[in-house]
Amino acid sequence: MGSGTSMASEDHDRARQAVEAGEVLPLRTILERVDREYPGQVVDVELERERESSQERWVYKIKLLRSGGALMKLKVDARDGSIIGKKAAGGHEREREQQRNRRGGEDH
Repeated sequence: MGSGTSMASEDHDRARQAVEAGEVLPLRTILERVDREYPGQVVDVELERERESSQERWVYKIKLLRSGGALMKLKVDARDGSIIGKKAAGGHEREREQQRNRRGGEDH
C-alpha cells in the first residue's frame, strides 16, 4: 500500500491523462460553468471514476460555499459539464424545488 502522497500523485496523473485524452473537460472549464449557475466559493473538488450499471464515467464532485454560508455539493459529468446531482446542506435541492413548484411558488 502506498503513502497518501504517492496515491495523490497517481490520482493527479490519472486525471491529467484523462483531460489530455479528451475524456474529461478541464477543471477550469467545469468551474466556469458551475459558477454561472451556482455562484459561490469552491471548497473542495474531486475527480472520480464512477460505475453505474455496466457503464463507467468520470465525475467531478464539487463542494461550494454559497452566500449566507450554505454548503452545496454538486456532482458534474466530467465529459460534458452537465450537473447530474446536487445536494444542499439541509437535504436534496431537487426535492426542495419540487416542493416549491407543488405549492406554486417561493418558500415563505
